[in-house]
Amino acid sequence: HQTHFLERMDVLEVADDGATFLLNTPYGPDEVWERLPVEVQEQIIVKGLRFFVVDGHRVAREAGLAGRINTVLQTCFFALSGILPREDAMAAIKKGIEKAYGKRGREVLERNFAAVDAALEALHQVAVPDAIEGERHRLPPVPDEAPDFVRRVTGAIIARQGDLLPVSAFPVDGTFPSGTARWEKRSIALELPAWDPEICIDCAKCVLVCPHAAIRMKVWDPEVVDAPAAVQHKAWRGKDFAGHRLTIQVAPDDCTGCAVCADICPAVSKEDPSHKSLTMVPTADRLEADRAGWKAFQQLPTVDRTEVRPDTVKGSGLLEPLFEFSGACAGCGETPYLGLLSRLFGDRTLVANATGCSSIFGGNLPTTPWSKNDEGRGPAWSNSLFEDNAEFGLGMRAGLDRRAERARRLLAGLSWELGWELPQAILRADQDSEEEIARQRARVAELKERLEGMEPPEARELLGLADDLVRKNVWIVGGDGWAYDIGFGGLDHVLASGRDVNILVLDTEVYSNTGGQASKATPLGAAAKFASAGKATAKKDLGMIAMTYGDVYVAQVALGADNPQTVKALAEAEAYPGPSLVIAYGTCIEHGIEMATSMTHQKEAVAAGHWPLYRYDPRRVREGSPAFQLDSRWKEGAFREFAMKETRFAALARSNPVRAEQLLEAAEEDIAERWRRYERLAAG
Repeated sequence: HQTHFLERMDVLEVADDGATFLLNTPYGPDEVWERLPVEVQEQIIVKGLRFFVVDGHRVAREAGLAGRINTVLQTCFFALSGILPREDAMAAIKKGIEKAYGKRGREVLERNFAAVDAALEALHQVAVPDAIEGERHRLPPVPDEAPDFVRRVTGAIIARQGDLLPVSAFPVDGTFPSGTARWEKRSIALELPAWDPEICIDCAKCVLVCPHAAIRMKVWDPEVVDAPAAVQHKAWRGKDFAGHRLTIQVAPDDCTGCAVCADICPAVSKEDPSHKSLTMVPTADRLEADRAGWKAFQQLPTVDRTEVRPDTVKGSGLLEPLFEFSGACAGCGETPYLGLLSRLFGDRTLVANATGCSSIFGGNLPTTPWSKNDEGRGPAWSNSLFEDNAEFGLGMRAGLDRRAERARRLLAGLSWELGWELPQAILRADQDSEEEIARQRARVAELKERLEGMEPPEARELLGLADDLVRKNVWIVGGDGWAYDIGFGGLDHVLASGRDVNILVLDTEVYSNTGGQASKATPLGAAAKFASAGKATAKKDLGMIAMTYGDVYVAQVALGADNPQTVKALAEAEAYPGPSLVIAYGTCIEHGIEMATSMTHQKEAVAAGHWPLYRYDPRRVREGSPAFQLDSRWKEGAFREFAMKETRFAALARSNPVRAEQLLEAAEEDIAERWRRYERLAAG
C-alpha cells in the first residue's frame, strides 16, 4: 500500500511464480516501471508476475474518504483474486459496508459505494517489459553510517530477518541502545510541509506540535557558520539572537505527512490567504531537495541550552528533542507532549512508562524514539505495568535520592583530600536553571578527574556515584486508562507520598491502545466500546482529587489550545519540590476526527468548555494569591458544535437521537457546574 516500501524491504520474496502483485501508487501503468528498484523489476520478470496498480489515495480522496484506502484496496483484491465472481464480490463488499457504516448515515455509505465503483475503474494492469530499466536500487534497511549494533541487529529486524539472528547478537542484560528510531527511514508521507521563509513569523508552533519531531528549527550565526546551500533561511526576528539566521527543516523520510504543522501554522500570505508559511505538497515534489536539506540542517550547530529561555514557546522550540520519529499514529495528540518534555529536561530525566500507547510507540522493538544528545545524555526509559507504574516511578525517585545522599556523604568525608573549595561548591550549589546545572556538571567533571588517581575505597565508590550530584527528575507517564482506572490506587499513593516526582497523564479519554473501550476518563455522552449507548456518568475529575492533598502541583493543559500555558505548566511541575500532576489532552484517532486538525481540535475542545485549562500551585498561597489559576475561557453553548465533529458523540446522535439529546443536555449541565466550581476556586 506504499510505493516506498519496495525500496526498503523485499515485499515480493513470498510471491510464487505467476502470482498477482497489486501496488497502491500515484504512478500510472505507463510510468510506474521506471520507479521500481531494479531488484523488484527482476523479481517481477523472473517470477512472471501479473502486475497491477491503483492510485488508492486519489480514489479515496475523490470519493470523500480522505486517506482511508481500505475500501479501495479490498475491492481491488477481490476483483483480482477470483475468490468470488467479480459481481458477487462487489455486492458482498457493499453489503459489508452497509453493515459496518450504516449507522453513520446515507452520505457515508454513498462515499464508500463510490469508492468501490471508482476503484475498479482506477485498477490497471501493467505491461511488464522483458528487461530491467533504470538504476534505482533497493536501499539498505538502515543507512551505512548507522552504529554497528544498529546495522547488525536493528537493521536485520527492520528487514524482517530477525529470526535469523543468533541469541548472541542481543544485549545480555536486555537493554537496547536509545535513539535508534532515527535510523529507521520509513518514508511513508504522501505529502510534505514546504516552508516559505518569506511569510514565517518565527512562532515555533510547528516545531512544538509535530507528533514525530520531524520538523525542526535552528538559529545560527552567519558570521560563524557558512550558509549551507541546501537549506533555506531567514533573519531571526527576536532580540535574543540579533543578527542570526533561522532555518526550519523537515526530515522527509521521518515525516508521516499528517499535516498538523500546516494546519496550526498562523502565518498567512497577504496576497493569497490560502498560502501559509507551511503548505503541504506532494512528496515527489520535495523528497530529494528535503533529503539534502535535512542532511545539511543536521550539520548546523545546536543552540546552547544556557542561552535560551526554555520555559517559553520559542525557547523550547530551539532546544533539541530527545524523543523523535516515533511510530505513533500520524497526527497523534500524545507524542507532542513527550517531545516537549524531552526538550525541556530530557538530558537529566528518568521515565517510568505505563503500558499503553506511550509504551508501544516509546519502546517497541526494534527501535526507540527516546534519544540522546551529542554529549551522550538523554532520558533513561523503562516500561512497567498498568497496575504498578506509579510505584515503579516512585522507586526510581527513591533510588536517585538514596544515591545522591550517599554521594554527598562521601564527598563531605573526602573534602580534605579533594581540597575544601570544590566539594563545598558542589554541595551548596543551586540547580534551578540551565546555567546552574551546566556549572554543576562542570564541577562534577572536575571532581571525577580528581577522584581518578585516588586510592581510598570511598573515592572509588564516589567516582561511580558522582553524576548523581547533578539534579535529575523523574516523570511517571501513562494514559487515562492507567491513571483514572487500573493504576489509580498506586497513583493516589504516590500523590500522597510528598516525594519529588512528576506525573504526566496523556488523556485521550478512552482506552486507545486496546481499541477504544470506555474508561473513567470517558466524558458524559460519548460512545465507546462497552458504552455503545453513550456514557451516562460524568468523567472523573482527577485534577480535583489531587488538589485535595494541598501539597500537589496540578495542571490541566492542551498544547494545541495554548502553547505557552503548556510549556509553563511542565516547567513549573518539574521545578515544584514535591508531587506534580500534569493532565494533558490527547486527541486520538479513536475520537473519529480528521487527525490533521488534531491541534486545532484541541483548541475547540477548550473553547467549548470540554477541557478547561488551569494550574494549581500550592506555593501561590504563601504569596497571598489563590493556589488555583484558571487559564482558559468558556464559550457557553459551544459544546454541542464541538461534540458533533467527533464520531464518539455524533454516532449516537444518528443511531439514537433521543438518548443522544438527553446526554448532550446532561453534558452541558456538567460543564456549566464544573466551570462554576473552577471559577470559585480561582476567585479564592
